[in-house]
Amino acid sequence: MSIVTRFAPSPTGYLHLGHAFAALTAWRRARAAGGRFLLRIEDIDPARCRAEYAAAILEDLAWLGIDWDGPVRVQSAHLAEYRAALDGLAARGLVYPCFCTRAAIAREVAAAGAAPHGPDGAVLYPGTCRGLGAEERAERIAAGAAYALRLDMGRALAETGDGLWFEAEGHGAVACRPARFGDVVLGRKDVPASYHLCVTHDDAAQGVTLVTRGEDLLAATDLHRLLQALMGWPAPSYAHHRLLAGADGRRLAKRDGAMGVRALREAGLSAAAVRARAGCA
Repeated sequence: MSIVTRFAPSPTGYLHLGHAFAALTAWRRARAAGGRFLLRIEDIDPARCRAEYAAAILEDLAWLGIDWDGPVRVQSAHLAEYRAALDGLAARGLVYPCFCTRAAIAREVAAAGAAPHGPDGAVLYPGTCRGLGAEERAERIAAGAAYALRLDMGRALAETGDGLWFEAEGHGAVACRPARFGDVVLGRKDVPASYHLCVTHDDAAQGVTLVTRGEDLLAATDLHRLLQALMGWPAPSYAHHRLLAGADGRRLAKRDGAMGVRALREAGLSAAAVRARAGCA
């Protein structure tokens, strides 16, 4: 089977050298194998994503010498697909509306005297709304209450069992432990789907066979593998690469403007020089 990789940035700022490294890694893996490299714009958060950043991403990638196969997939054009996936999970009793605010969750966790955290550092949701009846849920939604849609982790694992695993380069077959994420949010009233749902949906829809991404997302693969199993989506292989760091030792982020591809372009560096700075000479 031909290899298919992808690069999927969010247009919340300009590309930095870490993005360049990630894009070049996926692109080179596909091109070296005679496969396909896809570009996806993950713009489901309307409060943070901007069209000018999306346009700049395409321009900067082309300047770096990166080409992609087929049209760019823009997530905001596929909201109905994510909603259909959520509706399917809801029909099976696998998601439920949660009306708790972050402050309310923090108070409840503090009152319990414990604050368990997931692999991503977030406080685990204590399950406050999991037991609400259908009538109360419907009444709150009809009244316009804000809510999130959470995965019922217990029910999900009852369907899939505990034998899930994924193939990761450098790690071999990795056993999944999605329960450590708790009842994660898969959608909100104002943002129709979460990163976790959209990324697994789109990798399946686009036929991605190898996901190359930063090592910070290794743990999240447990959750993505669970969603793939629940939805009957194929499981790609994974390659989690190192993260580039700045002079202070912290991983690069969009706040690091001086390390941005655009800033380096404007400073007169060539595409070859920027690729070299990204560690991809």
